[in-house]
Amino acid sequence: MQGLRCTRNGCTGTVEDGYCDICGLAAMPASLVSQKQSAPITQKDLPVTLGTGSSPLTNRSQGSRRTGSTSARSSRRQLGAGLISIPDLPSTEPEKAIISNPQVSENKRFCSNCNNPLRRERGFCSKCGQKFSFIPTLHPGDLVVEQYEVKGAIAYGGLGWIYLGFDKTLSRYVVLKGLLNTEDASSAAVALAERQFLAAVKHPNIVGIYNFVNHNSEGFIVMEYVGGKTLKEIRKSRAPLPVAEAIAYTHRILSAFAYLHSLGLVYCDFKPDNIMVEGGDVKLIDLGSVRRIDDPDGDIYGTVGYSAPEASEGPTVASDLYTIGRTLAVLLTDIRGFSKENLYKIPQPHEEPLFALQESLYRFLLTATATNPDDRFQSADEMADQLLGVLREVVAIATNIPRPSTSNLLSGDMLALTNSIDFEPIPADYQQLPVPILDSSDPGFNAVLNASAIADPVKRAVSLEVIAQQVPNSTEVWLRLVNTLIETNEHSQIEQILTTLKTKDPWDWRIFWYWGRALMAQSQFSEAQQAFDRVYSNLPGEIAPKLALGLAAEQAQNYSYAIKMYDLASRTDPSYVSATFGLARCLRTTGDRNGAVAALERVPPTSNMFTRSQIEIARTLINSDRSTPGTPELQAASAAIEALALEGIDRYRLTQQVLETALNLLTSQTLQPTADLTILGQPLQEIHLRKGLEKALRDMAHLANGNEKIRLVDQANRIRPRTWV
Repeated sequence: MQGLRCTRNGCTGTVEDGYCDICGLAAMPASLVSQKQSAPITQKDLPVTLGTGSSPLTNRSQGSRRTGSTSARSSRRQLGAGLISIPDLPSTEPEKAIISNPQVSENKRFCSNCNNPLRRERGFCSKCGQKFSFIPTLHPGDLVVEQYEVKGAIAYGGLGWIYLGFDKTLSRYVVLKGLLNTEDASSAAVALAERQFLAAVKHPNIVGIYNFVNHNSEGFIVMEYVGGKTLKEIRKSRAPLPVAEAIAYTHRILSAFAYLHSLGLVYCDFKPDNIMVEGGDVKLIDLGSVRRIDDPDGDIYGTVGYSAPEASEGPTVASDLYTIGRTLAVLLTDIRGFSKENLYKIPQPHEEPLFALQESLYRFLLTATATNPDDRFQSADEMADQLLGVLREVVAIATNIPRPSTSNLLSGDMLALTNSIDFEPIPADYQQLPVPILDSSDPGFNAVLNASAIADPVKRAVSLEVIAQQVPNSTEVWLRLVNTLIETNEHSQIEQILTTLKTKDPWDWRIFWYWGRALMAQSQFSEAQQAFDRVYSNLPGEIAPKLALGLAAEQAQNYSYAIKMYDLASRTDPSYVSATFGLARCLRTTGDRNGAVAALERVPPTSNMFTRSQIEIARTLINSDRSTPGTPELQAASAAIEALALEGIDRYRLTQQVLETALNLLTSQTLQPTADLTILGQPLQEIHLRKGLEKALRDMAHLANGNEKIRLVDQANRIRPRTWV
């Protein structure tokens, strides 16, 4: 496997020692180890009050969640994925970390057998009789296996004292991790288990394991020394971290979790204490609680406030991801009642202003820390992809610089493909919505791909129905059939298919996506908004759900929420021109002419919709529905049209609209005539505006036929300046 190129989407790394040197993931994607099912848990309602009024997550039936098409590979290359710059944190001198008088504080002394608080450092538990000792057993100057010179204790945690040592053979500092309670048999068993599988763990974002050694009656793990600061220390010294920085740390460490999970291992006890920032990267620094997913007898370790509700029944991938979500929440906010009333909840937007400002981030945290494990992200890659999307949005809004990216789940903006070649105003239309990318693992993939090439929707529907009979266990064929039936207005059949699919797999976001499209096609816009709201909560890092919510909210006349969603989509990725045109429509409707023009100016010159955007700018400037345009608007509209490489009927029609507006403003005495200003080459005076308008109408008549030609000539005769002989 050495020297092979990484096969993960978007990654250019090389496989070294079994993992990629850039994205950090295992060379070949491993199937997620089957998770043990916990006792039934009812998902509590998690209200979102950010505009839609619906809940982001609803009750889901218990069972094994499908992860096939909803999981996506992530391209994690560096801290912050190149989106932000975080100053390198220099490594500290190792011996400065030594604790002069190492003691376990009383508030951390608990019986490992019954969790009874213990006051003394050594003795027997007064409740259950378990023998305990919290006294370090290694001292400065001790020599372990004639190789590692002990410098002193540098930290302690849930499973053991951590000592700084110096490898006299290889001349490097190391860390020796022993047991917190040397009289604890269960802790000793954990240490023994660590010897069996941790040596195989090799990842750039996980502390390296060098050796396992015995000293007297104890066992120690010899690990790489990492000298930066833990996120706990950084969080404590700086208060809540900036959003982008906290996300960058969390996103980066997810590659380590993806790697552990691919080995069939779970970390169990993730928290800010266990991630070290050094240089320009992060590392997991404590593997003491790592265990095999399929180990039914292994001890379970966790920290109150971070552990998932079901973790005591056996750690899983989902419970690991829960701890990551809780850690990110802690880095960002001060959670009141962290270990009490908010033990398994994060603050709502009305309690935490940050979440009111960052809806995508809030929804990400809701999904990551959902009470029901099936409601969470189901893999570290899936979680990382969505978190990266959230980071792109956060950075784009903060810097006003777009951060576009190609989605692994949905196609791009459809407006340029579905819009006609005329230059009429662009309305809100469900056909502008992206379509989910076909799942290549679906048994009907090839057949559905071929059928999708059929242009006639009726014939396409017939072909898909045949495939559905041939491949009954294909989900894609039913979803694509639904999409085709939307075109043919077969709405009763659509509801039946989607209801059946939802019963089969209530976690498939694609069901709600197509349901939203179908509801929009039936003009049920509020209901469509609720369907897309579900997708947004499942895919908080994707742009398409925000576009969908904008389209549905606009048509439901919920303009404030539509503006918010359109703005998020457009500012993050201007290639979603549907969002840009939608934003301009809503701003114009609410009377914000300047805002609408500024929105349309986001369409990049490289877009094939650029000319359309400039035309809409001109129309917006002269629009008088909510306010009367003035001289500056007329001049700006004139400049926009003159800059267009536009000929023929479309240019004449725009010229007509601008000159008519200017003439009406003059004749109504809203504007005063002046020869110093020109509009499309005509001085702002009635006689000149009439001449210019007459010419535009006659030019249009030359290109028209029949009654339309006669109408335009008559209009030109009426508008021309009066002459007297």
